[in-house]
Amino acid sequence: MQRLNRRQLLGVGASALALAPSVAASAAQDETAKPADSWHGLKVGVASYTMRQFPLEVAIKAIQRVGLHYVSIKDVHCPFKTTIDERKAVVQKFLDAGITPLSCGNVGMKDDEANIRQAFEYARDLGLKAIVCAPPASALPILDKMVKEFDILIAIHNHGPEDKLFPSPYDVWTAVQPFDKRVGLCIDIGHSARAGAEPAEAILKCRERLYDIHFKDVKNVTPKGSPLECGRGVLNLKAVCKNLIKIGYKHHVGFEYEKDGADPLPGLAESVGYVHGVLASLT
Repeated sequence: MQRLNRRQLLGVGASALALAPSVAASAAQDETAKPADSWHGLKVGVASYTMRQFPLEVAIKAIQRVGLHYVSIKDVHCPFKTTIDERKAVVQKFLDAGITPLSCGNVGMKDDEANIRQAFEYARDLGLKAIVCAPPASALPILDKMVKEFDILIAIHNHGPEDKLFPSPYDVWTAVQPFDKRVGLCIDIGHSARAGAEPAEAILKCRERLYDIHFKDVKNVTPKGSPLECGRGVLNLKAVCKNLIKIGYKHHVGFEYEKDGADPLPGLAESVGYVHGVLASLT
């Protein structure tokens, strides 16, 4: 190997210094090419109904295990018959685990102001932005009154062909039009498809009053289509994700994994991983 004299060595050093800015610029370009948020700004979490057979602490650990940071609280994890301090303690447990509660539900409601007020007080005490609910159509005037008083969003959940009131998101959309815009929808994409409403299209059409999403997959889009891990079913989840990003959706997108109630974590983890991969493909 030839020895470099002093002049040659200085020349090599100068060349390296000249090259360094371009290398740094290339590295910076690689970094900026990566999305700052791999969820594309979506607030992706879990509907704690997924862990309905387990206590609060187990539900929290499950959400941590799948790497998500938002939750919609089911009353099994914070009963309605609790004090304000007990409710705040539940919220603090989620926050301490790095999980932000955004909504609660699904909450059954009656055409009764006292019953509905109880739900709004519950959500207020938990510091939530929205209530996912299943009211009768006759209760909509009461909901209109309550959203104005509490400034909490109402997301009426469609439940597919079995739901005689609101099988499709379009049934909810039509019913809420005369009322305050804070009276809106939770689109369950599985139930929507089973009711004949294409989920990605419904998201676009109902975006102005869309305040929660229940995310899942189904075996088929017949009325009997059963829930499956995301990616194993027939729903066009990529189109759903694209449209949520397109509309700049800012509310909760909750995995509601209904299958395997006694052991939901493997299926939930598979679903989260699949959808994360779908979103990565959109980069």
